[in-house]
Amino acid sequence: MRAQFVLSEIGVGLRRNLTMTFAVVVSVALSLALFGGSLLMSDQVNTMKGYWYDKVNVSIFLCNKSDAESDPNCAKGAVTTEQKKQIETDLGKMPVVENVDHESSDEAYKHYKEQFGDSPLAASLTPDQMQESFRIKLKDPEKYQVIATAFDGRAGVQSVQDQKGILDNLFGLLNGMNWAARAVMAMMLVVALMLIVNTVRVSAFSRRRETGIMRLVGASGFYIQAPFIAEAAVAGLIGGGVACAFLLIARYFIIDHGLALSEKLNLINFIGWDAVLTKLPLILATSLLMPALAAFFALRKYLKV
Repeated sequence: MRAQFVLSEIGVGLRRNLTMTFAVVVSVALSLALFGGSLLMSDQVNTMKGYWYDKVNVSIFLCNKSDAESDPNCAKGAVTTEQKKQIETDLGKMPVVENVDHESSDEAYKHYKEQFGDSPLAASLTPDQMQESFRIKLKDPEKYQVIATAFDGRAGVQSVQDQKGILDNLFGLLNGMNWAARAVMAMMLVVALMLIVNTVRVSAFSRRRETGIMRLVGASGFYIQAPFIAEAAVAGLIGGGVACAFLLIARYFIIDHGLALSEKLNLINFIGWDAVLTKLPLILATSLLMPALAAFFALRKYLKV
């Protein structure tokens, strides 16, 4: 009987405040969709970091004759055979180094022509203008500074470059976008909470006569509050379900049938369905508990007789 009464009161409340209930559902859905999206964005950035940081190299570019005439770092002249052998030997002794590849000026010229053959500059370049280099794979990409300290400024070395710095700029941009999404999510959650509180207040005010009678006949506070709390929880749960549907649809159409099919993005390791599915219980739990708690604290004042 009590369960039937609570369910009937939930239905009455949802129908009586249909427009506000709809606003609660929409705001909860949007805020939790942004919440889930920001979590997935963090997973995507971490996945990309793990994938790309494992592939980045540190490059030691060696001085050529052209650099010796124009670059202050090569004031001592072009790199000699002895200097190249010494650099390679020193790299082999360093514990942070996993692998070392040498790229000659002819190989560098060939790779440049393959990548930028249509550039007007490519037609004017010759192999002797290209720099020899050592491409170093580190066991830990964070240890770049060890290489830079050991070889930057050494005779025959024009510069030491870390590809990780380029990726850091990209991931910094992605993280900035993620934090912006979280800021919007926070504002939407505040809006959703305000709508939930106002919806509960209106519902409690419209049924103040019934709740007053229930209080006078000895009904407990929780028994009186239960329909209103459940009403808010149901509206929130519907919004959470819509948010989960948004995430599933976005994953299916944007990644599976969009980005993942693009040849230009085939080197990006996208998050899988497991990352999405593990977020859904958290979103549903939040959509249920957040409105229920908001309604509980709002009712402590507005159901006093």
